[in-house]
Amino acid sequence: MWSGTPQPDEDLSTGLSAVSVPWKSLGPSKGHRESPGSLVETSASRKEAQGEEHSAAAPLDVSRLRSSSMEIREKGSEFLKEELHKAQKELKLKDEECERLCKVRAQLEQELEELTASLFQEAHKMVREANMKQAASEKQLKEAWGKIDMLQAEVTALKTLVITSTPASPNRELHPQLLSPTKAGPRKGHSRHKSTSSSLCPVVCHTTGNIPTPDRDGKEVDTTLFSEFQAWRASPTLDKDCPFLERVYREDVGPCLDFTVQELSALVRAAVEDNTLTIEPVASQTVPTVKVPTVECNNTKTCALSGLARTCHHRIRLGDSESHYYISPSSRARITAVCNFFTYIRYIQQGLVRQDAEPMFWEIMRLRKGMSLAKLGFFPQEA
Repeated sequence: MWSGTPQPDEDLSTGLSAVSVPWKSLGPSKGHRESPGSLVETSASRKEAQGEEHSAAAPLDVSRLRSSSMEIREKGSEFLKEELHKAQKELKLKDEECERLCKVRAQLEQELEELTASLFQEAHKMVREANMKQAASEKQLKEAWGKIDMLQAEVTALKTLVITSTPASPNRELHPQLLSPTKAGPRKGHSRHKSTSSSLCPVVCHTTGNIPTPDRDGKEVDTTLFSEFQAWRASPTLDKDCPFLERVYREDVGPCLDFTVQELSALVRAAVEDNTLTIEPVASQTVPTVKVPTVECNNTKTCALSGLARTCHHRIRLGDSESHYYISPSSRARITAVCNFFTYIRYIQQGLVRQDAEPMFWEIMRLRKGMSLAKLGFFPQEA
């Protein structure tokens, strides 16, 4: 670019020294060279033309630079826009993927909750059904045990009735043909004989004033005992405060269960009264380890009740206890005699014994006799 107007002398000297102008012949008619003044004029005109060209080229270069910078900016802007568009597109795709994964997770959580709820419901249903089945089974088992107990009681009562009928003293309830024709005629069904019948009972009520006559088998009814028994039979109970049972406790049950080991004797008596005592035979391979106060019973050679050295073939268990106590044959006979008495009076209380007063009374006397004999040391060898 030009900074100012050039001086004429400087330009002239520069143009003369820098430009070599050849000499030319303008034509055949002119045979001389050009003058130096014409050369100077020509050089100046050329210089001016170059300056004009330079002054015109400067704005052109600026415009070119501006246009190129604009192009660069446009291209950079387009590139950045493309990159921004790509980033936005990728971000949108990632957002869509995240949203899809969130939906999948929510669906899985819902399915898991539904599955857990269904499993809990099924488990509760199964537990409820199992409890109902267990309750029904326990109820059926209880009813079955009740029926078994009732049948066993009936069988035992029938056995007792059969046993009480002997050739010497037949049970007329089981053998009606033994009755006289006048008394056997109107008998129908299961009608009972009155306790004042002369064929069954030699005892007459106190109000009549008659004296009891002895039986042909050498037996005679004690009027006091029989009156107490009749009062008890009118309303059977196991309360030992009633006169009938109080006498039996005092005269038979208490002495029969009075063993050397007082503490164990009291437990045995309570178990007999509660009907929770169990007597079972001793297995040959069983080795007991039961300790009783004042008596060491660690083998089958010592009776836990009497403390005597005896061979024990049976053992007793009180209630639901797992402890066993080994007893001698004599102790077993005494316990068995008392148990037989309580079993019979329980049958009477439950209404299982269908007899008149006198046979029932004599059966009780027979059981009391068994307690007395066992108390005195008499017992069968097979015991």
